[in-house]
This record gives sequence, structure tokens and C-alpha cells, in this order.
Amino acid sequence: MSPSTLTGTAERQASGPPPRRNLAERSKKLRSQAKVRSRVRSVLFHVVSMIVTVILLYPAFWLVMSSFKPSHEIIGNPSPFSSEASFDNYAEALEGLARNSFWTFFTNSLIVACLSVVGVTLSCSVVAYAFSRIKFPGRNVFFVCMISTMLIPFHVVIIPQFIVFNTLGLVGGRSYTAFIPLLIGKFLAADGFFVFLMVQFMRGLPNDLDEAARIDGAGHPRIFVSIMLPLMRPALVTSSIFAFIWAWNDFFAPLIYLNTPNRYTLMVALRQYVDPTSGSDYGTQMAMAVLALIPVLLFFLAFQRMIVGGIATTGLKG
Repeated sequence: MSPSTLTGTAERQASGPPPRRNLAERSKKLRSQAKVRSRVRSVLFHVVSMIVTVILLYPAFWLVMSSFKPSHEIIGNPSPFSSEASFDNYAEALEGLARNSFWTFFTNSLIVACLSVVGVTLSCSVVAYAFSRIKFPGRNVFFVCMISTMLIPFHVVIIPQFIVFNTLGLVGGRSYTAFIPLLIGKFLAADGFFVFLMVQFMRGLPNDLDEAARIDGAGHPRIFVSIMLPLMRPALVTSSIFAFIWAWNDFFAPLIYLNTPNRYTLMVALRQYVDPTSGSDYGTQMAMAVLALIPVLLFFLAFQRMIVGGIATTGLKG
């Protein structure tokens, strides 16, 4: 070993380990840099989130602002603001059309949406219990057939369904029986999506509950009502929200089966304000669209916590 190497080694040994003060300063500097990077990432995340939120909410903002504009400005002026803003569109929307007020269309939509919720929750929950808890011949085959109905477009079956309902005399009419073609499928568990959703939820519940109930002498009706339904609350609420929103926003089916103005739903009534052969009243249409959005928004806000709870829980509390 050379003398210079020995000298350097001796000097390092003499100097000893680096002072603790230098290590503390370096650690403090690293923590400060980490905090700066964390703050920069947080600021960038919030800025991007705000930009995306503005982009997503702008159409809704434009709709609300356009509801106060006259029809000629809605088409000719893309800006959401207007110097001629007024509540005239809302007054005309509440008056309705064809001698039927807005509240007539609102009531019709509310009846269809609420009965759709009742039908989906009752029928689909019973069918889901049968698929998930009762062993019967051909259960898997029937379940696959039920799932396959989700792949069939609505437009494929609408013609044969219309022929059947028309033959039975259920199409049209001024009474509330005109809603039967829109609701009968809800009470017969024709929505495969909701059945599949509830089946998957029930399969996550332990079978020990069923076995304990059978030991106590309970049958399938008692198990379903007393055990399954309370535990299925998150799945039932989620299905109810989707069923309500889909039924409220449905346009195609009511357009086909409802042919009298006093039974129009809000979505069909909205279409009546657009006339390609003459002038269209876009201002009143925008105002009625805003009024039609309010119930859906309130319904979602009232149950959004239950949706989050349904996603976060598996049906049992540990």
C-alpha cells in the first residue's frame, strides 16, 4: 500500500463519522423537497379536476341559461348569456300544450317511474333469490338465457311487443291503462340487468344464514322476507335509482305506446315543441327540460350516500 493511501485512510479515521448536524440538515432538506413536490402534484391535480369539471358541467349550465333566452337567440347566439333574459319560457312551459298543463305530463312521468321502481324491486329480487338460493333443474341454463336477453337490442323486440299489446287493446287510450305496456315488463322481471345485479349481490352473502333459518323451521318465503331483503338494501337502492332514472328519461317506448296528449310523459311532451315544418319553440323546450331534470337530480342526491354504501359494503357488517 502506498504512503499516500495510508495517509488518506488515517485522515478519514481521524475525522470520524460525519457530524449529526449535517445529517439533520440533509434530512430536513429532503423533507422540504418532498413537501414541495407533494404540493405541486396536489395543485396540478386540483387544477386538472376543475378544468374537467367545467367542461362536463358547461352543457348543463348552457341548458339552464338558455331556458331564459328567447328562441331566436338560442339558435343564433351560442353564448349562454342574453340581454333579453326572462321567465316567459317557464310560464309557457307550465301552461303545457294541447290543453294539458306541465303538471299533467309530470304526473304521468312520476307514475311510470315510481311503478317501475316498485316492479323492478319486487320481481327482480324474487327471481334473483331463486337463481342464487334455490337449486332446481336447468337453473344455469335459465340463468344464461336471462343474461342473453341483455344482448338483444330493444329495437328488435319492439315490433312483436307492439303487435301483442295492440291485439290485446292496451295501446293508447286516455285512461291510466295506457301505461300497462310500459310497466308490465317491470313486474315480470324482464330487466336482466337488475336480476343479474341482485344475483351477484346475493351470492356474496353467506349460506350459513339460510341454513340457520332452515334449522329454525323457516321456509323460502320467510328466509327471503326476513333475512335476504334487509341485507339486500344496498342492491335494492341501487336498482331503484337506476330504474327511476331510466324510466323517467325513456322516450322511445312512451312515444310508441302513448298516443293521447293527456297521457304523454315529459320526454314525449318535450318532443312536441320541435316542429320541422314550422317554427320550433326552443325556449319553452329548454325550460321544460330544466324542470324535468329537477326530480332526477333530487332523487339522486337523496340516495347517493346509499349508493356509496352499497359499493363499500358486502351486505354484512363485520
